[in-house]
Amino acid sequence: MTQPQVLQMGSLPDWDEAPLREAYQVHRYFEAGDKAGFLAEVGPDIRAIATRGDLGASAEIIAACPALEIISVYGVGYDAVDLAACKARGIAVTNTPDVLTDDCADLALGMWLALSRGIVPAEAWARSGDWAAKGGLPLTHRASGKRAGVLGLGRIGMAVAQRLQGFGMEIAYSARSPRAEAGDWTYIADATELAACSDVLFVTLAATPETRHIVNAKVLDALGPEGLLVNISRAQNIDEVALLDALEQNRIRGAALDVFEGEPALDPRFTRLNNALLQPHHASGTYETRRAMGQLMRDNLAAHFAGQPLPTRVI
Repeated sequence: MTQPQVLQMGSLPDWDEAPLREAYQVHRYFEAGDKAGFLAEVGPDIRAIATRGDLGASAEIIAACPALEIISVYGVGYDAVDLAACKARGIAVTNTPDVLTDDCADLALGMWLALSRGIVPAEAWARSGDWAAKGGLPLTHRASGKRAGVLGLGRIGMAVAQRLQGFGMEIAYSARSPRAEAGDWTYIADATELAACSDVLFVTLAATPETRHIVNAKVLDALGPEGLLVNISRAQNIDEVALLDALEQNRIRGAALDVFEGEPALDPRFTRLNNALLQPHHASGTYETRRAMGQLMRDNLAAHFAGQPLPTRVI
C-alpha cells in the first residue's frame, strides 16, 4: 500500500522523525534550497502537512498542495496556519493541547516568582562575589498574597490560576464569558479593567486577530508602576513597543516574557533592561511534554488516514 505523502515544515526531535518517516513518505520542506521549485515538484501529491506552531502553513503553501487533507500542528498555537484557506477547502487542522498545559503554567509561575523576588540578579550577586564584597542584595517585593489577573482562562490560564491559589492570591480573570469552573474568582471582561485590579497580570490568551496587541499602552498604564506582566501566550498579544516604553519609563515595575515578536532576534531594547526577565520561548521545553506533543501530532495524522475521529481537531 502506498504511503501518504507528508510535507514536513520544520525539524522535529529524533524520537518523532523516525516514526514519521516510517509511516509516511516525508518531504522535508525546511531542507529545500529552492522552496518554490520543491513545492512545485512535490505539492500535487501532498495529503498532509506536519508543522510546528511557530511555522504554521501559509496560504501559498496550502495552495501549492491541491490534494491536502490535514495540517497537524506540533504545538498548541495554530495562528500561523491560514485557517481561512483551510476552511475554504475543508482541510482539517489539529494541534496538541493539554499535554503542554502543566509545563506552561509551571514556567509562568516560575517567571513570576523570579521577577518578584529578583532571583536572577540575586544568583549573579552571590556568584560574582558582590555578596561578600558589598553585602546583602537590596530588598525585593513579596510575591504571595497579591492580586492576580489572568487574561484568558483557557486550559493554561486555568492551570495558572489554580497554582496561584496556593500562594493566597486574590484572583480575577478575563474570558469571553464567565466560567462556572472559576468558582469565586472575579470575572472582569475588559482587559484594562482587569489590569487595574491586578498587581500581576498573566497573559494566557490564544492568539487571534481580535487579541492582537490586547495588552497595549492603556492596559499597561492601568497595571501601574507597581504592576508586573507575565506573558506565557503569544508575542502578538502584547504591543511590544508600548511594553518597552512602559518598562524603560518605569510605568510598570517589570515584565517576564517567554515570547517575542521576530524571535529569536529580540529587539535590543529588551536586553538593556534590568526590569525584564527574558526566556527563550521554552515553556513546553521538557522531555516529557515534547514527547507527548509529538505523539499527539502523529496520532492526529494516523487517525485521519484511518478514517477515525481526530483526537484534537481545531477545524
